[in-house]
Amino acid sequence: MKRTAAAGAVASLGFGRRLDAAPRESRTLLILGGTAFLGPEVVDASRARGWSVTLFNRGKTNPELFPELEKLRGDRDPKKDEGLKALEGRKWDAVVDTSGYVPRHAKASAELLRDNVKQYVFVSTISVYGSFATAGMDETAEVGKLEDASVEQVTGQTYGPLKALCEEAAEAAMPGRVTNIRPGLISGPGDPSDRYTYWPVRVARGGEVLSPGDASDPVQLIDVRDLAEFIVKTIADGTVGVYNATGPKERLTVGAMLADCKKASGSDATFTWASADFLAENGVHPWAQMPVWIPPKGEMGGLTQVSVARALAKGLSFRPHVDTARDTIAWWNAQAEERRAKMKAGLTAEREKEVLAAWHAREKKS
Repeated sequence: MKRTAAAGAVASLGFGRRLDAAPRESRTLLILGGTAFLGPEVVDASRARGWSVTLFNRGKTNPELFPELEKLRGDRDPKKDEGLKALEGRKWDAVVDTSGYVPRHAKASAELLRDNVKQYVFVSTISVYGSFATAGMDETAEVGKLEDASVEQVTGQTYGPLKALCEEAAEAAMPGRVTNIRPGLISGPGDPSDRYTYWPVRVARGGEVLSPGDASDPVQLIDVRDLAEFIVKTIADGTVGVYNATGPKERLTVGAMLADCKKASGSDATFTWASADFLAENGVHPWAQMPVWIPPKGEMGGLTQVSVARALAKGLSFRPHVDTARDTIAWWNAQAEERRAKMKAGLTAEREKEVLAAWHAREKKS
């Protein structure tokens, strides 16, 4: 699908408005999802404040989690089985939607809940933006648009525009009461994609590490626990509007990120920096084979240089990256052997050796 700018897609969404916060002792929270990666962290962050939490999901992903919580079963698609029926007639102070990918589903849940919740927090993505050619873009940047808005299949091309339409659907159903949070790359323990996990695990293995581009290239990511804390804080403070949520607060380079991974692991890793041009010539792609990293110039250069000033002003905070790396390594080492046998992102050890050999051969000729 062609990704073009959607004029005015976020124009109607208020920035920085504040709802009157409900009394702490009466806070009740509904989470749509809640059992994978971000969801459990939102559960933990909200329960740490003494909130009462209800989960709504299909019961298929990690159903054993949180046996003490109320669990409602159903489907985000109102046309499937019982759909959203379990939510009918129930009231909560707020809802966090961690599982909305299709506008029709977001519309259905927001419309059903609008008279029964005060605030709707939708977990979106910075992938909503139609272009990443500009560094420092903020929440006023135009979002991507689908040529056919009826498309519901989530692909690499449709994911961002579909999320943008989900944001619009929630705001249309509950104007002035929606918090649209747009994370960047989410990192930390529990990462199901391995897009971040590749680096601390690879560096912990030690030896010569193929490293992308220049050590000064910027990267952005957010620890899943910091994201969860921000989500819960927006509810506690009654903050609505649209917020980019990536980080950290200060500029992070890929060199500093890998140095933190080495510090966290205590390994003997050394870093060999291969240029973006060389990597491209050898079929090593940014983000997929070299996770987290994108060349800072070009049509995608702004992806790792997104402004989070608006979220910082509302209390978004970050733990030291070295802590994220250390905790990710510990989590990974505790996984089953079959899970650790195949990383879902990055290069295999064999492929990395091939590319390193090609880089050194090139260096000898120059």
